[in-house]
Amino acid sequence: MTTFRVGGTADVLADVRSVDELRRVLSVAGQAGVTVTLLGGGSNVLVSDAGVRGIVVRLRLMDLSQSSPTVVRAGAGVTMNGLVRWTIGRGLSALEAWAGTPGTVGGAICGNAHYGGRNIGDLVTRVSLMAPSGVVMELGADDMSFAYDTSRLQRTREVLLWAEFGVGSGVPDALRAVARASLAHRKRTQPLDVPSAGCVFQNPDPARDVVPHGIPPSAGALVDRAGLKGHRVGGAMISTAHANFIVNDGRASAADVHALIETARAEVRARFGVELRNEVVTIGEF
Repeated sequence: MTTFRVGGTADVLADVRSVDELRRVLSVAGQAGVTVTLLGGGSNVLVSDAGVRGIVVRLRLMDLSQSSPTVVRAGAGVTMNGLVRWTIGRGLSALEAWAGTPGTVGGAICGNAHYGGRNIGDLVTRVSLMAPSGVVMELGADDMSFAYDTSRLQRTREVLLWAEFGVGSGVPDALRAVARASLAHRKRTQPLDVPSAGCVFQNPDPARDVVPHGIPPSAGALVDRAGLKGHRVGGAMISTAHANFIVNDGRASAADVHALIETARAEVRARFGVELRNEVVTIGEF
């Protein structure tokens, strides 16, 4: 259930298909004192070989609608690619360049997914969230604490139910051309033919990271300049196509991937004095 194709089992897996089901699951978990872990499309996560304690919830909130000429509403369980296709088919512009983005709307907003210099939060106008207590609220994008690779969802334990995106009008054929160009760029620059979780590390923060002169301020460039492309631990390898990707050759364990992440972090720190921070989210005990 993860794009890395590694990790142990969940104690309990709940596929949640309505707001009422989610409220019941959160209530049961709260009464039992067990942890709830949300899993979207399974990208951008590394699950421990020991698995996940408590309840793992996969949201299947799949509604898609156009609430006004300039606003589209998508349930948290809608895939990003499904949202892109839906908007393009209706001649609605804004999301076409996100073609090829893995995962779901909920996961993208939780981590404020980025591509081509833009964050998905830049396109959000309004969201609906459920608090752990079961209370549902609606908030504007300004209340979501969007920043690089983060949002308020990472600290509040709230669950996204749906998000609204601002859209414009466009010609479907022209929008498809943009989507195809985005997909082609990803295929040229990313190892999409083998299991991975997307970018492993966040790019350096100019406010606190000093990258040596002559090296682009990107995590992939730092790992590459450290000579780690192709470096392996067990069945995990730093991609030769993009050094910020770790790929699974079919034999990797989560421990292999985690060890390779720490190897890359230590080598970049030792060579360049830059501390790489994880973009991939670890779940379970390592």
